[in-house]
Amino acid sequence: MAEADSKRLTAAHTLEYPYRRSVGAVMGAFFTALRDRQLVGVRARDGRVFVPPVEYDPESGESLDEIVPVGPGGVVTTWAWVEKPRPKHPLDRPFAWALVRLDGATSAMLHAVDAGSAATMRTGMRVKPRWNPEPAGTIHDLSCFEPE
Repeated sequence: MAEADSKRLTAAHTLEYPYRRSVGAVMGAFFTALRDRQLVGVRARDGRVFVPPVEYDPESGESLDEIVPVGPGGVVTTWAWVEKPRPKHPLDRPFAWALVRLDGATSAMLHAVDAGSAATMRTGMRVKPRWNPEPAGTIHDLSCFEPE
């Protein structure tokens, strides 16, 4: 059996799905705003504001295109602490993944919160954005949120 094992061929394989997507007018406005250190959402006919913006109303299917400013601050609606970040996480130290409902928004946005410790994190905590010093028009322009 040992001889058969030594003749087995193996190869490392990484399973991932890299892709590029054209963003269109709604998401393009969102990424342009991030580059300019601003946050925007999209307003539905009934007044709900989605952040990040969506192209279609999830209830009616109606096309959405009214871009509106939100934030910059917001409230943590729920969170989960990450004690040991993985290599592709947004921070290299413990942080929280949180849903943040930005001021003026109806929906919450998933992003990282750099709170320093799990003891500092709490639902209802006010947060503000921390911007990447070198914006590029991507979600990474918003480095994370931090307590206000």
